[in-house]
Amino acid sequence: MKKFYNIINFDNILLVALLIILPASYFKLFPLHGYFLLAIAIIATIPVLVSAYKSLFIERQITVDLLASVALIFSLLAHEWMSAVFINLMLTCARIFMTYNEASARKNIESLLKLKPKKIKIRKNNGKIEEIDPKKVRIGDIVVVDLGERIPVDGRIINGEATIDESSLTGESMPVSKTVGSQVFSSTLIVTGNLVIEAEKVGSETTLEKIIELVERAEIDKPDIHTSAEKFATWYLIIVFAGSLVAFLLTHNLTFVLAILLVVCADDVAVAVPLAFLTAISYCAKNGIIVKGASYLEALRDVKVVFVDKTGTLTKGKLKVEKFFCDSTMCTELEKNRVLNYSGMIGILSDHPISKAIVNFIEETKKRGVGAVTPDSFEEKSGNGISALFKGDRILMGKREFLEENEVKMSEYSRKMMHEEENEGYNTTLVSLNGELKGFFVIADEIKTDIKDDMETLKKLGVERIIMLTGDNEKVAKRISDTVGLTEYHANLLPEQKFDFIKKTISDKYKTIMVGDGINDAASLSLADIGIAMGAIGYDVAIESANIVLMKDDFSKIPDLIRLSKYVMNIADQDFVIWGVTNVAGLALVLTSILLPTGAAAYNFITDFFPLLNST
Repeated sequence: MKKFYNIINFDNILLVALLIILPASYFKLFPLHGYFLLAIAIIATIPVLVSAYKSLFIERQITVDLLASVALIFSLLAHEWMSAVFINLMLTCARIFMTYNEASARKNIESLLKLKPKKIKIRKNNGKIEEIDPKKVRIGDIVVVDLGERIPVDGRIINGEATIDESSLTGESMPVSKTVGSQVFSSTLIVTGNLVIEAEKVGSETTLEKIIELVERAEIDKPDIHTSAEKFATWYLIIVFAGSLVAFLLTHNLTFVLAILLVVCADDVAVAVPLAFLTAISYCAKNGIIVKGASYLEALRDVKVVFVDKTGTLTKGKLKVEKFFCDSTMCTELEKNRVLNYSGMIGILSDHPISKAIVNFIEETKKRGVGAVTPDSFEEKSGNGISALFKGDRILMGKREFLEENEVKMSEYSRKMMHEEENEGYNTTLVSLNGELKGFFVIADEIKTDIKDDMETLKKLGVERIIMLTGDNEKVAKRISDTVGLTEYHANLLPEQKFDFIKKTISDKYKTIMVGDGINDAASLSLADIGIAMGAIGYDVAIESANIVLMKDDFSKIPDLIRLSKYVMNIADQDFVIWGVTNVAGLALVLTSILLPTGAAAYNFITDFFPLLNST
C-alpha cells in the first residue's frame, strides 16, 4: 500500500514539473530553460525505459511503452526536447488516470478490510465472556455477537435468533432471519437480536477473507485486464516499427519518422481499454459478483452455449407440495381435512425433507400451524414411510411400495392419477387411513421464480443452446426443461458424465458457460470457458473452482453479466475507433508537413484524452 501511494506521489510531482517547465521553456521565461527542459525530459523518460525493459526482457511482452521508449530516444537524439517532454506529459497523465482508477478499485478491498473486527468476544467454559485478538480464535470456539455488531467468523448458531444484513457479501439489501442451526458468515451485520455461534471457519478460511483474496487477485490480474489492448499492441507495434523503418529508408528524414512515431503512439488505447474493464470489475464486486479476471468478463460477449445444473440452479433445492389429490371415490371433504390433520401431526415428528414439505403445505392450506400431538405409536422406516396410531386410527404415509407392503387398498382411479403425475416428472407420497388410500401429495423440487424469463433473456442476448445436465431421472428433467424453456436436457448423468459432455461440446468457435452451485460440479465449472458458481457464499470449492462467483443465489445476474460484457466491449470498440480516427487525421497532418515532431507530440497528447474520457 505504501509503495502504491509512492507511485502516485512520483507521478503527481512529475506532472506538476512538466506543466511548469513546458510553457516556461517555450516562452523562455527563465535562463537556462533549455537545460531544464532536457533534465526533466531525461528524468521523465527513465520510468518509461524501465517499464519497457521489464516488459520485453522479463515478462516477454511487447507493450506500448516499447514504442514510447523508441519515440523518446529518437526525440532526445534529434535534440527535440520539447517533443520528449510532450510525450512524457502524455504518458504521465495516462499513468495517473490508470492509478486513480486502480485506487478506486482498491477502495473495495479497503472497505472489506474495515469489516474485519479488532476484537472477538469468546464465551469460555466457565461462562465468562472474554475479548481476544481475532488471530487467536480457533475452530469450535463459542463466539458471542450482540445487536449492531458484525459476525467475525463463519459458523452455526447454537443459541439466539437474529435478523442479519448480508449485503457485505451478497449485495442484497434485504435482511434475512436466522435461528438455531442456521449458518452465518463473517462480516455480516446483526440488525436485530443477539447470537451465540460455534466457529467453523476462522482467519484466512472465512468467507470474508476468501472474498478479499479474490478481489485482490482480480484487480492485480494485469495480463487478463490487458487482454484486448495487449493483443492489439503486439501486432500494432510490429507494423509501426516496420513502417517507420521503410519511411526512413525512403526519405532518410529522421524528423519525419519521429513525427510519425509521435502521432501513432497508442498508449491511450493501452490505458483506456483496461480502464473500462477495471471499472466493470469494481462495479461487480460492489454487487456481490466476484469476477476473477477481465478475460472472463470479455469472453461473456461471445457465449453461445450455457450448461446448467438443475438443483440449486434452476430449482431451489427445496421440496414443495404442488397439490394434494383426494380419492373422489373414498374421500369426503370432512375426511380430507381429517387426513390432512393426521398427515401434519405425523409429518411434524419427522425430519425427512418430504415430511417438512407436507407440513408447510398443510400450514399454508389451513392458514395455521400444525400442532405437535404425541401419537399412541410412531415408527419411521428410513426412505420408505411413516406409520402412526392416533386414538385407534392407523395412519400410513410414504411411498406406494410401503403402503402396498402394508396391504392398503387403492382404487384404480387413484392408481391412474398417480401414474399421470409421475409421468409428468412429479413424486408422489401416499396417505392411508385404516387400510384405505385417502389420497396423495404431489411433490417436486421448487422451480425458482422468474427463471423462465431469465432463459428468454439469455436467448435474446444471443445464447443458442441452454442445456440442463442433471443426475435426476428423465421425467423430472423433461418437466423442468419444458417449464423453464430450455433448448435441451440430459438426464441420469453422473458428475464425470457431465464433464465428458461439456468436453465434447466446447469449441474454439464460441464460448461456453457452466452454471452450478460449485459443490458437486467443480470439475465441470473448471472445464467450461467460464464457470459461474451460484449462491457460493460459504462454499470454498465453489469459490476456488469457478471463474465468476455469485454470492447471492440469483440467476438473473447471469444475463446482467452478459449485458455488462457487451457494454464494456462496446466501450472498448469505441476506444479503438476514436484512436483510429485521430491517428488517421494526425498522419494526414504529418504527411502534409503541417505537424512537425513537437506539434505531433502535442497533437497526440491532446487526442489521448478522448478514449480515456470515453472509458471513464
